[in-house]
Amino acid sequence: MNNTTILVVEDDQQQRLLIESILQGESYTVHSAASVEDAILLLKQHPIDVVFSDWKLEQLSGIDLLNYVRKNLPHLGFIIATAYGTIAHAVEAMNAGADDYLAKPFQRQELLLTIEKARNAYKLRQDNQSLSEALIQQDNLVDLIGNAPCMQKVFERIKRVSKTSATILINGESGTGKELAAKALHDSSARNGKFIAINCGAIPQALAEAELFGALKGAYTGADKDKIGKITAADGGTLFLDEIGELPLDLQAKLLRFIQEGTVTPLGSHQEQQVDVRIVAATHRDLATMALEGDFREDLYYRLNVVPIKMPALRERTEDIPRLIEHFTQLYGSRYQSDTPAIDKSVLKQLLDYHWPGNVRELGNRIERFILLGDSDELISGMEHSAPSSNNAHQFSLPSEGINWEAFEKQCLNDALAQCQGNKTKAAKFLQLGYKAFLYRLEKYQLN
Repeated sequence: MNNTTILVVEDDQQQRLLIESILQGESYTVHSAASVEDAILLLKQHPIDVVFSDWKLEQLSGIDLLNYVRKNLPHLGFIIATAYGTIAHAVEAMNAGADDYLAKPFQRQELLLTIEKARNAYKLRQDNQSLSEALIQQDNLVDLIGNAPCMQKVFERIKRVSKTSATILINGESGTGKELAAKALHDSSARNGKFIAINCGAIPQALAEAELFGALKGAYTGADKDKIGKITAADGGTLFLDEIGELPLDLQAKLLRFIQEGTVTPLGSHQEQQVDVRIVAATHRDLATMALEGDFREDLYYRLNVVPIKMPALRERTEDIPRLIEHFTQLYGSRYQSDTPAIDKSVLKQLLDYHWPGNVRELGNRIERFILLGDSDELISGMEHSAPSSNNAHQFSLPSEGINWEAFEKQCLNDALAQCQGNKTKAAKFLQLGYKAFLYRLEKYQLN
């Protein structure tokens, strides 16, 4: 079954029916028109792959239709049929972008060969367009590097949601590249506004509302002029709220209203402003647990967590370390116009074995220092004294055969209750859990 769709444009009805019959006999899907105007209407209504048009039509010509197609649907295959001997028309059509021409009268086989040539040209242009889009996508993710399966999942998720306006919540440890992922989402989108980033943990609480929502002159002490908030500044673009877990609860309520309504009211104003902003939030904290403990609004958490993206820690994708080293050495070598000294194999092994508490950011910093100083010892300085930290790591070790986590957690809860004589408040503190989180786990394991 041929899945190519062809539009035949011919004002001679007998000729048009004959061409239709030949093409349908080869299992092509065929639409037909007698004029340029009708052809354009069909192009707007149906997905067409190849246009076969006569040069001479009722009012407008085949070259007029060709100009329309190349301007509006440039990937389509296009063939123009000319009267015998009108070679000048054929040259003009090819110069205007036709894939081929056919001199009348023509044989059935000539028609089919020409159609096949135009169909191949259409497929080639489609493939080139897909390749260009893939290269653009790759450029947008240029600083997000990784072949590890966990990173490929990140890339795929970014690709699937970037063209939408869905709210995104990016989780991950510090230094894993959360802002790079947010920037890639924006760059891969169709949004023509700005990408505005704000660190919620770095704003003084007294100024946080004005920073986000804006303020009129005189709205607070020191407001000597109108201030445009970050949300308004990102109109038509993306607002990246880094460390969203640090946002004060009163501002969380106002942010929730903005996400729901799409409006902001600057401090000192009663006039709502409609804005079109995509929200991408990020945190290294467990917002679900914070919501259970009352430290983060549960309704805001669910509003933000429409599409979660988990940025993996570097220790979870050690196979990407050599490529990241290459990336950073090229980056900083170019920036500082410096030669990039070779890394000894023993040093590389230490880099691969290291647990990277600072993740990709730490690796980048070490490589930058290495490029500046040219000393391999700078790459591994302090690594031998830096083991993965845990408050009580010395009290127990995991068995080599692994553990049943749920059974282990249930045992910890039971032991804590027993040690605290059933006092839930003391047991929660003993396990360094928030009280609500502790009650949630008791309910989960039916220990009430």
